[in-house]
Amino acid sequence: MATSKTTKSKPQRDPNVLEVETPSNVTHSEKLAELATDGALTAMTLQAYAGGGAELGITELLAAMRKAGDETVAGDMGRFERVLTSQFLTLDALFNNLAQRSGRQESFKGIEVLMRLALKAQAQARATAETLALMKNPMPYIRQANIANGPQQVNNGQATHAAKNQTQPNELLEHQHGNTLDFGAQATAGRADPAMATLEAKHRPTDSRG
Repeated sequence: MATSKTTKSKPQRDPNVLEVETPSNVTHSEKLAELATDGALTAMTLQAYAGGGAELGITELLAAMRKAGDETVAGDMGRFERVLTSQFLTLDALFNNLAQRSGRQESFKGIEVLMRLALKAQAQARATAETLALMKNPMPYIRQANIANGPQQVNNGQATHAAKNQTQPNELLEHQHGNTLDFGAQATAGRADPAMATLEAKHRPTDSRG
């Protein structure tokens, strides 16, 4: 007599429920904050727009997204290169579809609307191809070099302008028509204010020390 074994099936998970394990030393609020800043909300958005149906669980989505993030951190950009390649091919197919439909239109308005959409898809396909090219062949970073002839030194930034502004007033004081200002000489009193006239020797106070 033949016997059959029955296997226990795993309990079905609710795809809309995120199942996480909370360590004993972490509060529920702290765990929720960690999830909110670690891609859990993005996983919910991806689930809503992915079109995977009821079998696409948010818990599995979050795990896959974390794996993709770990690949990026490690410098492995293969996943994104494959995604961008697929997007380029899709955009190119969209361009051709819209362009062909535009050619079958009889009204100028119909031709214009479809051709405008076709060119937008073509522009997005080109931008995607350029992004792929930059990922495969990144442009080197070139630092600005200051080149001067002779002993001169060219400095960039506000420090040069500040130094220039500080030296300019000194040059004006020290070099006016080739003459140096004498701050020790006594100025002659002007006619506009007689009260400020220079005191003569008889009106000056005597030095009590002498």
